[in-house]
This record gives sequence, structure tokens and C-alpha cells, in this order.
Amino acid sequence: MAKGLKKRLVVSAVNFTEGGPLTALRDCLSAANSSLSDDWEIIALVHDRRLFDIPPVKFIEFPRSKFSWSSRLYHEFWQFHALSLELKPEVWLSLHDISPRVKAARQVVYCHNPAPFYQPRLLDLWWEPRFLLFTLFYRYLYRFNIHANDLVVVQQDWIRQEFKRMFNVKNVLVAHPVLANQTLRKPNNFRKKPGVFLYPALPRVFKNFEVLCEAARVLWQRLGDVFEVRLTLLGDESKYAAYIKSHYADLPVIKFIGRQTAEQMVRHYQEADAVVFPSRLETWGLPISEAEEFGKPIMVADLPYAHESVGDYEQAVFFNPLDFQQLAAIMQAYLQGELKFKSHFQSPVSSPFAPNWEALIGRVVGETEQENVL
Repeated sequence: MAKGLKKRLVVSAVNFTEGGPLTALRDCLSAANSSLSDDWEIIALVHDRRLFDIPPVKFIEFPRSKFSWSSRLYHEFWQFHALSLELKPEVWLSLHDISPRVKAARQVVYCHNPAPFYQPRLLDLWWEPRFLLFTLFYRYLYRFNIHANDLVVVQQDWIRQEFKRMFNVKNVLVAHPVLANQTLRKPNNFRKKPGVFLYPALPRVFKNFEVLCEAARVLWQRLGDVFEVRLTLLGDESKYAAYIKSHYADLPVIKFIGRQTAEQMVRHYQEADAVVFPSRLETWGLPISEAEEFGKPIMVADLPYAHESVGDYEQAVFFNPLDFQQLAAIMQAYLQGELKFKSHFQSPVSSPFAPNWEALIGRVVGETEQENVL
């Protein structure tokens, strides 16, 4: 097919530069590249093209989009409108929550930020006062122009119900952010230290680092230096991160390793004996999927999001995210070889549903069969 006759899929994610969102963008582009036919041209709007290595995809950089929210909104509602008139895309997929003002035959928004559903504590106001304003702001951000979309995509069924209730949208599809051919990683040859518990997360107030640190304190007082807890923060990222560092830096078993590259995270996953995930709110919780990819035991908050993310898995144990004593008991039982895992099974998600990125891409471009609209 001649180049000029190709249909265009524009994937917009100009603010994704790190962590789970960047992984999601890379997986989305890889899935689009592998699953779409040569009839399609993929154009990605990104902050920095050097973060990607997917040769067939064309990248357009927007390095100023992260300067401020006013800059971001200018891009979403003015600059992207002009760009859509120039590119004439068949499909415009906005991967980061906002429904932009664009001209396209088909428009889709992917919503992954849990902020509007967070119930803040008083301490959160001290640690991160802007986050409370952000939770309120995001409700309006989600709402604005959302009915311009042909499809709204969320990651879990509970969020779908919230979207239908809060925004009166019916065309909401649940899509799990995993690749179709995800396979278990091979065991490594690194020398493992005894009892390495890993919690990979950015230091945001809802990540609940303190429950893991308190559990570590209890366990250290009981057992001594027979384990370590690795946290991906340094203490200078935010007031909350500084609080965690200042209150738990005296514990020799807690290692503040800071942000890690993708390659470094592979090593940490390989060295870990178990992944602990106490977050109180997620739209998915990518480290849960990554832990399963490495075949690691998971100790995870007993919350609805976590049950859906864990899915069918034989090495998961759930705990009350507010009960550090319970978590300490679980960690101790694991170290002493006494922890009993129960196979976890998750009920099938109702339609419309895409179990992985490849299936979602088919639904985004409208090439797979439409299921019943809720």
C-alpha cells in the first residue's frame, strides 16, 4: 500500500518519562507495532524520543509539555487540535487521562490515574497538600470532553463502575496493562542475600511505605539483620519521602536505593525473595504483574484493585494495609519457611474487556468485533 494511503494511529503520551506510565507507553507502542497490519502508520507524541527503541514508530517530541499544567492543557486542547488537522489520523489514542480536542475519525482515551478515588488522611495534607488539590482537579480533568470519545479505557472493573457513576459514560472498556506473550523470566545466577523484600514504587502518600517500614522495625527487633527491605526512594523526592527517610533511616535492614533504571530493576527483581506491595490505591499496580513475571512470591494489600491485578496466581498472600503487625508476621513466617500460600483465582471480567495490550489495540482501532456496549 502506498505510504500516503496508510491509516494513522496517533498515540499521545507527552508526559510519560518514568516508572509504570513509561512502561505502559512502551508496551502499548510495541503491541501496536506487532499487531497492526502494514496498512497502519503509528505516530507517538512523546516528551523525549530517546526513551524509545521501536524503529517503525514515528516519534514527535513535545519537551515543553511538562513545564506546567497550563502548558499541558495548551498542548491537549489547542496544539493537538492543530496537529490533528495536519496529520488527519484515523484514530487518536490519548494514553494519559485527558480527552483532547482533536479531529479524528475515532477518538479513545486511556484513564489510569487513581487520584480522584483517593480518600486522603490528615497526614496526607501535611505531607503532600498539593495532592489533595490534585485529586479534586483530576475529577474535572477526567470529565472535560470525555463524551467526545468513542471509547473510554480503564484498567479494572471497579474503576469502570466509578466512571459510569461519576461521568455518565457507557462505552467503558476494561483493559489489563500486560503483554500477550509475557513469559516467566529465567532464574538468575546472582548471589541472593537472605530475605530480600522489594517494594518498587514512587514515594507518593498513597503508596503506604510506612506500614512496610513499621513491619520491618518489628521484624528487626525479633530476628535481627537476617533480611533487608529495599525501597525505591532516597528521601529528597518530596516531604513524604523525607518523612519516611527520617523516621526509618536508623533501621539497618532498610535500604533506600532510589529510582532505578529498567535494567537495574531487573536485577533487583532477580535478587528479591519476595515483593511487598502495600499501596492503598492503584488502578493496576504494575509491580504486581512484574513480580509474577519473575515468579516471585507477593505480599499485597487486601484491596479490590490488588485481587484483580494478582489474578490467577499461586504465590500471593494478602494483608490489611493498615496492620503492620500482620505484615510483620507474614514476613517472619516467610523467612522461617512457614508461610502457606493459597492459590488465588479472580473471577472473569465482564465485557467489554481486553486481557492485554494487543487485544486493546484491536479495540482501539475498531478492527475487532464490537461487544455489547454497557
